[in-house]
Amino acid sequence: MKRLFTLLGIVVVLLSGVVIVSFWSRSPASSNDTQVRPGVPIYTYRIVKTYPHDKTAFTQGLVFENGYLYEGTGLHGHSTLRKVELETGRVVKNINLKTRYFGEGITIFGNRIIQLTYMSRVGLVYDKSSFSLLKTFPYPAEGWGITHDGKRLIASDGTSNLHFLDPETFKEMRTVAVHDHRGAIMGLNELEFVRGEIFANIWQEDRIARIDPETGRIRGWIELQGLLRPSDIVGDVDVLNGIAYDSANHRLFVTGKLWPKLFEIELIRRE
Repeated sequence: MKRLFTLLGIVVVLLSGVVIVSFWSRSPASSNDTQVRPGVPIYTYRIVKTYPHDKTAFTQGLVFENGYLYEGTGLHGHSTLRKVELETGRVVKNINLKTRYFGEGITIFGNRIIQLTYMSRVGLVYDKSSFSLLKTFPYPAEGWGITHDGKRLIASDGTSNLHFLDPETFKEMRTVAVHDHRGAIMGLNELEFVRGEIFANIWQEDRIARIDPETGRIRGWIELQGLLRPSDIVGDVDVLNGIAYDSANHRLFVTGKLWPKLFEIELIRRE
């Protein structure tokens, strides 16, 4: 299915847009949802602010640092790494990936930006300031999302597994299977490390999993249905994807592929 979206996305990439969300959660509570383990909190959201975004961006990775968004986009022939003004959505720095690469998730580690590719089994390492390509490294799986906890890179491959990598050698240190009381949670996509938890988009679902990084157990769910209203859909849009966190101001940003807006939200406990 993801390969199908690759082909379809090339057709529609000039027609659509992106979204983002910011966050400060209220105290958690148990959910009455019978499909969720008792005691696992469920959150909905309140939109705090809406920002413009390039609606042709097939968003695969998102990071916030020092007032700017850093974004990785996908599709063969359209994949980029870019730096974006949050308030205006203006792209202030941009490079195109080689056409053989389908860009995926990104993360900033120190003065480097690390970007995965989809099926090439290659990761790309850039200088954060200049966007100069410093090196490549082998990634022995499909590249989907990537983040870090300050010491280890954490990457997804579209399955239920998270791979913890050494940030210098890129060698795998451990693997964690993400699960709830019913079993494995498949389709882990874009990732962000937020206050001791891994936040993960679930591919083709309008929700984010909150994951214990040591055990892989689901700590909570963020339900984002209805974030992009019908009036916002001016062309073809793709799935919810992309999470970035402003740790200085406790804001969370989330996005979707080919979405035309970028949102700031507050998380609200479902009663």
